[in-house]
Amino acid sequence: MTQIDRPFRLRRHGRRARRTRTVTAVSAVSAVFTLLLALASCSAGDSARPHSSPSAGRQAKQASAWRTHPGSIAALGDSITVGFNACTILSECPEVSWSTGTDPKVDSLARRLVKRPATHSWNFARAGALMNDLPGQVAAAAVRKPELVTVLIGANDACRPNVGAMTPTASFRADFTRSLKALRRALPHTQVYVASVPDLLRLWAEGRKNPLGKEVWKLGICGSMLRDPDDLTKSAQDRREKVRERVMAYNSALAEVCGKDPLCRFDPAVFDYRFSGRQLSTWDWFHPGAGGQKELAELAFRTITRRQG
Repeated sequence: MTQIDRPFRLRRHGRRARRTRTVTAVSAVSAVFTLLLALASCSAGDSARPHSSPSAGRQAKQASAWRTHPGSIAALGDSITVGFNACTILSECPEVSWSTGTDPKVDSLARRLVKRPATHSWNFARAGALMNDLPGQVAAAAVRKPELVTVLIGANDACRPNVGAMTPTASFRADFTRSLKALRRALPHTQVYVASVPDLLRLWAEGRKNPLGKEVWKLGICGSMLRDPDDLTKSAQDRREKVRERVMAYNSALAEVCGKDPLCRFDPAVFDYRFSGRQLSTWDWFHPGAGGQKELAELAFRTITRRQG
């Protein structure tokens, strides 16, 4: 029997007094004990509870708001997204664009996702665009207030006359960061799909199988990678590998910057895709043809419609 449970021995006040004082003592000790437990619980709860901020709450809310079927699309990027050389030589063919095209054979994102693609999709991509051109495209797209923006840009930053002229990775990252911040300021709820830069080394490996393609490349297409396509010396191989490494560095920068935005999805599948000559333009064996555009649309569709979990 503990000290608390032992009855007090009182000589003058009888059984009722003894019972009253015993209950009072137990109640007082219990109250103190309960208070100590409550204080300990609060202290432990404060230390165990993760610290949160208003911005973290907003990010969590945004992350849960990804819509797999946005109501409108704006496409940003370079010659790939405007279908350059996909239909006829030396011309843009936006109707086969993987992002906003109208050709049912390609079945673009706009056709798959948007109820009214003719009036709710816009293409701001430009042939020859570099990453430092992206902020201007963002500004143009912001006027339309699209619910989804697609970005495929960076191949021209690596496809320069020579390796030394390639865009430095730090500049590439800074321009993309600036672009995404500007987009987010103008369109805080717009979703962003960012495709990885294609594997230019695979482009060389597949395109060089076609004799006509190699002749076209001599006109100066992507000299850093495609110059002297049959040169298999170590210096030529090292040159091509440097270009590939730069493309991989670009993709790492895209993934890193995009990963900080809850409403941005980076897609590595474009770089990883094992395309063949059948997906290339028969005019230059460099840009995607209609078949390549269709594959790009399929890859993007999978990423955009993937459920979070």
